[in-house]
Order: sequence, then C-alpha cells, then structure tokens
Amino acid sequence: DPSGINYFSVGDYVSDSVKDLTIQLSSRLESGEPILVLMIAKTRLYQTDEGAIYTSLRPEEMCVIDTQRYASWLAKTSQSLMERMSTYLSSLDYDSNAESMAKSDLSEQQVLGLVASRNHYGDVDLEHYRLNVMQALDIAEGRLEAASKPAPQRQLVEDSEVDDKENEVKDDLESVILDIITKLDQGDGVEFETILINAEARGFQRSVAEEKLEELSDDGTVHEPAFGWFRLV
Repeated sequence: DPSGINYFSVGDYVSDSVKDLTIQLSSRLESGEPILVLMIAKTRLYQTDEGAIYTSLRPEEMCVIDTQRYASWLAKTSQSLMERMSTYLSSLDYDSNAESMAKSDLSEQQVLGLVASRNHYGDVDLEHYRLNVMQALDIAEGRLEAASKPAPQRQLVEDSEVDDKENEVKDDLESVILDIITKLDQGDGVEFETILINAEARGFQRSVAEEKLEELSDDGTVHEPAFGWFRLV
C-alpha cells in the first residue's frame, strides 16, 4: 500500500478457511498474478531497545476484492484523511485547550479530539500524510505501476548460515525469546506466531527460534496455559 510493503504470516492456529484461502492465493501469487485482499487481523506491537517498532498481524478473516472496490475505498479514505488534516490545520489558530477552541467553528466532538491529540502528539508534520494521499490516489487511478506488482519475497537466512552460527546465538536467542514474552504478555501469555515473528525481526531464523521455544517449554522455563500461548514460569 502507499505506506510500504506489509508482510503477513498465517500460522498454525488460524481458521481452516484462512488456511485454505492462503494456499489458493499463494499459488496465484507465485504465477505473478496481483491480488487485492481485504483482511481482518489482530495486531501486536513490539519495540526493540533501539526504538524500532515491529507490528505483527495475525489474519483472522480474508477475502479477495476487485480493483473497482479497492479504488473506491482508497478514494474515500483519502478524502477522509484530507478532511482531518484540514481540521487539524484550522485548529492551530487556537490554543490546545477546550476554552480556546470553543471560539472556532469546530464541533464539540472535534474539539475534544483535537485537544487530546494535540496535547498528546504535539506538533505533527503532515507532509508524510499528504504524500500517502497522493500515492493512494495514483493507485486508485491506476497510475502507479508498483501497485499492480506482487510484493518481493522476504529474504531469510540460509540454513547453512544458521548452522554455522547456531552455537553462537543459542544463549542470546533464549534471552530474546524471554524478553519478547515478558514485554508482550498482557496476562494471557503470548501467541506462538507472535513470538516467532518478533524473533525473526531480531535477526533469528524462524526454525531455530521455534526449536528454542520448544526447548524452553520442555525444561519448564515457559509454560503453555492455552494451546499456542506461552508465559514465563
């Protein structure tokens, strides 16, 4: 989409309908066919010590949509975003409090939202959002060639490279997995796929991370309160 390339991982714990559709779409993508997909997914965020933020998306429902519907949604979303940016800019003539903004033509709901957002986010540069709108409208009008091309495949570390480094990263991988679970556990544990995706984002090969998670479960370092969910003991 206009914000960049997004990767989605379909794990072992999704519905059969999502698995079946994923298999069908994979074969079509391999042939080079561009596909537009509407997806409902659960999100989880993970922030590294360096400040990088990784978003894990776990698809729960998917369906294929046509280009006309996609273009219509892009246009409507772009229009809504431009209206919100215009409202934000008009609010800058007033202080970021309800008393000052009450003098404007903004509705009560807009005032409440703008006061909260301006005090939380501070000054916001809208140039990035304007660029996204222009790119989205280009896609809607069919003028952006990249929008019709399948996304490039993510590069993974070769197994041979992993074998050479496995002993070096073994202890470090354990600390990474435990850190991921500690930071993402909101009381019910952390889902299997989320742990692996975040381990991959930290530079570890998926199969190695999966094996390490199994070891941690076997030795009692982590436990599985529900199928596919892990917590620290």
